[in-house]
Amino acid sequence: MDTRDTDGEPEQTGFAGAVYGSLLAASVVAGTVVDGTPISAGDLVIVLICTGVVFWLAHVYALVVSSRTQPLTWQRLRAAGRHDWPVAQASFPPAICAAFASALGLSDRAATWVALVVAVAGQAAWAVAAAVTARAPARVVVLSGVVNLALGLVIIALKTLAGSH
Repeated sequence: MDTRDTDGEPEQTGFAGAVYGSLLAASVVAGTVVDGTPISAGDLVIVLICTGVVFWLAHVYALVVSSRTQPLTWQRLRAAGRHDWPVAQASFPPAICAAFASALGLSDRAATWVALVVAVAGQAAWAVAAAVTARAPARVVVLSGVVNLALGLVIIALKTLAGSH
């Protein structure tokens, strides 16, 4: 995805935000388990999407105000919004899958696990896609996937520990 950053320079965009957003979504799912009980699937969907959007807005703000060489304009805000949209977008697949799991009659606990697995899988997949797009050697592609899967597994382990207390 070749675009222009907020200073007008070409850059690869999207993948970093999608990886970050997926890790954020996994963390949000893990954090919604209170005393071993997950929140409802409907509430999980709302929390996932709202958190993704809030973090996207924070990234847009940080990106725009961090540049001391460019004045604050609507054009820069829109460009920054497009640049960081994958941060919010990454929350949609786990939210949609949690909603579908609930609609299929699965428990809130099962919907939570579905959302978590989808978020972690998305994180690893985006990392691999970024490495492939960058034409990285095969070992770097594999390492990118493994490292991001390991980060996701840490989130799953934390969720499991929190859920067992």
